[in-house]
Amino acid sequence: MERIFKGRVVVPGEVTLKALVSHGGFNTLASFKDCKEGKNTCTDQNNPDLYGKSTVGVALCLPQTIGSTTGGMVLYNSAVIGCNPGALLFSNTIDSLAAAGAILASVWTPNNIPTVDELSQEFLDHVKDGMTIEIRANGEVLVTD
Repeated sequence: MERIFKGRVVVPGEVTLKALVSHGGFNTLASFKDCKEGKNTCTDQNNPDLYGKSTVGVALCLPQTIGSTTGGMVLYNSAVIGCNPGALLFSNTIDSLAAAGAILASVWTPNNIPTVDELSQEFLDHVKDGMTIEIRANGEVLVTD
């Protein structure tokens, strides 16, 4: 079954990836403590949806980011060393720090992180780990079982 959700493009890009879903806020600083070239296992023990799972190269589906003001820099640095998510998909409006990190990654690194926000709670309720996510240039996100 396919469903299309429409959001606002923050960082453009077209990509097809597997979903990794967090129903709680994503704390970038707590989640990227184990970030090494090409690998990152989520280290945030307060996020049971993601703890212990790889966040590299996936479509990270989440409501919003939380935590430290270093969040944007952590996202940017993850792209610098190649341990970044393949895309960020927010059900809510992205915060300015996460947006800055994703935008800087797209400008200053070869590891673009396509980012779409305002996809709705319905999106976050529908998507499950491992589903195929296709991000389109116009902000459409196709979710396939």
